Amino acid sequence: MDKAAAATSTTQDPAPSLAPVLDIDALLGDPGIRIVVCCGSGGVGKTTTAAALGVRAAERGRKAVVLTIDPARRLAQSMGIDSLDNIPRQVPGITGEGAGELHAMMLDMKRTFDEIVEAHADGERARAILENPFYQSLSAGFAGTQEYMAMEKLGQLRARNEWDLIIVDTPPSRSALDFLDAPKRLGSFLDGKFIKLLMAPAKMGGRAGMKFLNVGMSMMTGTLGKLLGGQFLRDVQTFVAAMDTMFGGFRTRADATYKLLQAPGTAFLVVATPERDALREAAYFVERLAAEEMPLAGLVLNRVHGSDAARLSAERALAAAENLDGVGIVDQTAGKAGLRDPADWSVASPEAVTALVATEKDIEDRELDPETTRDSEGDPETDPEPASGTAPGPDTASVEQLTAGLLRLHAERMQVVARERHTRDRFTALHPEVAVTEVAALPGDVHDLAGLRTIGDRLATGSAPAGAA
Repeated sequence: MDKAAAATSTTQDPAPSLAPVLDIDALLGDPGIRIVVCCGSGGVGKTTTAAALGVRAAERGRKAVVLTIDPARRLAQSMGIDSLDNIPRQVPGITGEGAGELHAMMLDMKRTFDEIVEAHADGERARAILENPFYQSLSAGFAGTQEYMAMEKLGQLRARNEWDLIIVDTPPSRSALDFLDAPKRLGSFLDGKFIKLLMAPAKMGGRAGMKFLNVGMSMMTGTLGKLLGGQFLRDVQTFVAAMDTMFGGFRTRADATYKLLQAPGTAFLVVATPERDALREAAYFVERLAAEEMPLAGLVLNRVHGSDAARLSAERALAAAENLDGVGIVDQTAGKAGLRDPADWSVASPEAVTALVATEKDIEDRELDPETTRDSEGDPETDPEPASGTAPGPDTASVEQLTAGLLRLHAERMQVVARERHTRDRFTALHPEVAVTEVAALPGDVHDLAGLRTIGDRLATGSAPAGAA
């Protein structure tokens, strides 16, 4: 799709559209699917999604491995492993009839780079490369190295043929597209004209090489020496000379893994939250995957909000809250708090309020029992009752005040639900062909296998919360 046209179309309010449903269990149960790549912008839940998919696949008979690049190490904690490293480790606690196995690992970028060097260079040359200062900087944090090494590790795991399903949690890049772009960028750098130019003197050898170095490169090395430092430039040239036989292999392996990602046995899952920026990034990724002819399985819409009291709209909840604000007005002549006519509750029926109380606890984690709602420093056993004819103290919340506050919280929740629904409909209007599964937001973080199973269940059932559809 033309980006200008896409930008124009997103400014309009699309009619709600029904996207096809993404069948996660069918995807995980398909023996022809050997690689699942979870991609998306940062902070949308890729790591949790990848781990939950791994648990669900393993407990349904697959022998799966999850490769994560998440530096927060949440995956290890949720899977009951003390630590993850560059070696796949079996996850304990996988249960169920006919259960398979689940292994997990965290990409060690530098170690993976070291393994490539050790595998493709003899002992003396490998040692020279590993000890080279430029190599150490390159392997530890050169732009694109992490994404390139993720592709390398994916290729290694697939070549071992030890697992029938590999689930990849892509790096937390600035842009989700970096996972596809960076390997080519690094491969082009290592096999590019600049590197070949630095490598030329060593290849020419003898007097010709020295003449080339002294004459042909004098201006370049002098300029680079001033900009980068003479020692740095010498480190680069030493590194290039040692890596001479390896450069072609970087691009070859990058191209091979790229083709692996295009193969029918691979499935991409784009993960997003129902927020404008995340879904915009997801839309770009969907278009890029189509352009690169990479197989897209669908969209995982994560952390979707809803309410079982959705029949009470935000407008009606706010109106009811305003009515209740005046319920506690004191009747000075009678010495009692006057209550409005019950007809004033028509905008929010008792049944609606009851449902609201039962389903909105996760909005504010607090008790709403009026018998225990007192001044935080007071003692309900010893505090005197308010004198007859006086109003309740300013810190004493009435049932009506608590209900009004709860109604306002519900109104905020319903506004969030409406905004998320509108954002989702924009995406599905632009990409009606993309299958979607929605995952209801949990009240807390996932920190164990039980939580991952819950996420897996929601992924499989498309359990959008009530009021979100």
